[in-house]
Amino acid sequence: MKIGFIGLGIMGESMCENIVKKNNDTVYCFDYVADKVKKLEGIGAVGCANNRELAEKSDVIISMVPKSEHSRAVYEEILPVLDATKTCIDMSTIDPSVSIEVSEMVKKTGAGFIDAPVVKSKPAAIAGKLGIYVGGDEETFEKMKPILSYMGENIIRMGGNGKGLVMKICHNALVSQIQNGVNETSTLAAANGIDIQTFAKAISYGGAGNFYLDSKKDNIEKDDYTTAFSIENENKDVHICKKLAEECHVAMPGEENAIRVYEKAMEMGLGKEDFSATIKVVRSYE
Repeated sequence: MKIGFIGLGIMGESMCENIVKKNNDTVYCFDYVADKVKKLEGIGAVGCANNRELAEKSDVIISMVPKSEHSRAVYEEILPVLDATKTCIDMSTIDPSVSIEVSEMVKKTGAGFIDAPVVKSKPAAIAGKLGIYVGGDEETFEKMKPILSYMGENIIRMGGNGKGLVMKICHNALVSQIQNGVNETSTLAAANGIDIQTFAKAISYGGAGNFYLDSKKDNIEKDDYTTAFSIENENKDVHICKKLAEECHVAMPGEENAIRVYEKAMEMGLGKEDFSATIKVVRSYE
């Protein structure tokens, strides 16, 4: 099965690389940054000149782009070459309502469509161990699951189109609140002479243990904010959550506080740093 991959950013690059290594047929790729395409060509992918050429040549088209407007633009561009022989998988984290619009547009051509956003960050993308939340009909999900398995090991269908994204937004919103709790309490502990490693060990003895702290304590200790998942990307996701909550008339005061932290981080010029750098917002308090 010929697979095309659109969007070779921090996550997409490694996801596409895993497909190249594991798929037994041609893998096409495209990104507007030519050097990213050349890098994937170096490990066996076939670069394309644009999204439409990629879609014409591929049986399965996968997209991993930053925002709702980018996803919509991709599918509007490739729409004329879609038909019942093709399936589209959008793995971008975008507004669920936009994804549903795109799915309806694509399915009118006869092509299949699922949303399949991912959780975890760059190391998991490299290892092919992402978590993947899927929205779409069960038949298309089962057909595409082997391809998703090239990139992830925990794959779950959440319901119809858009539901994978709803779950991704809920996941990232919860992470933002856990992260904010870690930032505040570890900074308070540090102000009282308790270092981050001792703090993390003590937390693990009780009910507040969490993956975020376990995975980021070394980075926090070293002030190493090398980007695995950026502040600007999580800022986008928490604002999608805010919009979704408003549409559903759900109160989320904890998330509103996390959003304020992310907005402050963006104001501080931290957008390109790893999202763990939000601790700088708490530390900046005087």
